[in-house]
Amino acid sequence: MSAQRITHFIDGRPWTGPAGRTSPVHNPATGELTATVDLASAELVDAAVASAGTAWRDWRAQSLAKRVRVLFAFRELLNAHKREIAALITAEHGKVLSDALGEVTRGLEVAEFACGIPQLLKGDYSENASTRVDVHSVRQSLGVVAVISPFNFPAMVPMWFVPIALACGNAVVLKPSEKDPSAALALAALWKEAGLPDGLLQVVNGDKETVDALLHHDDVKAVSFVGSTPIARYVYEQATARGKRVQALGGAKNHMLVLPDADLDLAADAAVNAGFGSAGERCMAISVLVAVEPVADALVPRIVERMRRLRTGDGTRDCDMGPLVTREHRDKVSSYVDAGVKAGATLLVDGREGAVDADGDGFFLAPTLFDRVGTDMPVYTDEIFGPVLSVVRVPSYDDGLALINANPYGNGAAIHTNDGGAARRFQNEVEVGMVGINVPIPVPVSYFSFGGWKNSLFGDTHAHGTEGVHFFTRGKVVTSRWADPSHGGIDLGFPQNG
Repeated sequence: MSAQRITHFIDGRPWTGPAGRTSPVHNPATGELTATVDLASAELVDAAVASAGTAWRDWRAQSLAKRVRVLFAFRELLNAHKREIAALITAEHGKVLSDALGEVTRGLEVAEFACGIPQLLKGDYSENASTRVDVHSVRQSLGVVAVISPFNFPAMVPMWFVPIALACGNAVVLKPSEKDPSAALALAALWKEAGLPDGLLQVVNGDKETVDALLHHDDVKAVSFVGSTPIARYVYEQATARGKRVQALGGAKNHMLVLPDADLDLAADAAVNAGFGSAGERCMAISVLVAVEPVADALVPRIVERMRRLRTGDGTRDCDMGPLVTREHRDKVSSYVDAGVKAGATLLVDGREGAVDADGDGFFLAPTLFDRVGTDMPVYTDEIFGPVLSVVRVPSYDDGLALINANPYGNGAAIHTNDGGAARRFQNEVEVGMVGINVPIPVPVSYFSFGGWKNSLFGDTHAHGTEGVHFFTRGKVVTSRWADPSHGGIDLGFPQNG
């Protein structure tokens, strides 16, 4: 089968210009080259941003009622086509279909949140702040904003930002991962079908050259980014140096603290689900289980038993976990297994030897478990971003909390316990942005905001929720004094929004 061409989405239609530079797209389950994706030049980025700026000048003047009609129409279309988009994710990222469908559904929830934008943009009003002087506040759009999304959630992460940015009156230039771009392009086509004017959502595929063109462009007013910590730091530094507003969500090393009084079957289920879902390629994956002694000797065998039952293979089949996204990433994760053995950790389940249900030469590494991991080992210190779970044993709650808080990442953490006092203490003392109590992956619902602390976030604003609305708007306060109004005439018609 010949590889298809995947190109950009500019001004409401696929790009018809020359391909220029390209990058391969594979099916991770088979290793097959399925497509080549065009990589945008700086000149194409310039053209996309200029066209988006023209579209924005009309869009920002549209009433909230008209914007919301587009949002509602998009929500219905996305709900109707969610299985098709999930299939695109599985074909290019590799995660199993049920997980891909869950990703689209979580993105759909943000679109539903954005449908309430009239309430979210409603300002405050004070009458007679001074004699016959009134004061009110408004929130206005920024202009053209850039969204740079990662490979691990090719639909959900763009949906964290795009619906809110558009609802707030902005134009968006979206740069999806070149590893799995088709879901973002499918979403763009649905936005057009929903009635979004051409140019308001531009999709430019690309690599570092494309990213730099967005970061350095004078007419891009804000940047939303999700990816690894080194790149998040780079995006933040480059964009803020040019006066842009930035929310750059970086990497993670999420811990799950298990106390001796926890329900061990629930904790074992949680560790496996949160450690190996999407092959561990989640910024909210649990990669470290911190076991407060003497719980580890009873908990670890339960985890091993559950791992032995997992089926790894092609995401279109009846499997629990799919491949990693590329051969290079699989090999990098596998090298951490080698390093863990060399450092002296106890390898209980070796994913390098796991059987897989797939055809061809896919990028597989089965679930892997280390016990008795030291905090100086690379398998602990580095963000592996793969299906490798490490068990660290500590003598007390205080030692476990200190270990978590000493980590340079602060995305999320969870505690498993039946002690309400311990749980309440943990939620107050742990130094992370998102906390789970008997919940292993504490991803907030759409009307709360997503984001971490420390090296997991560069910038002050988290994704979606109220913080997302504030990120994509600027506040303005108006103070006014008016003479008494003249007679306005008679009109018995029922007033309408338009």
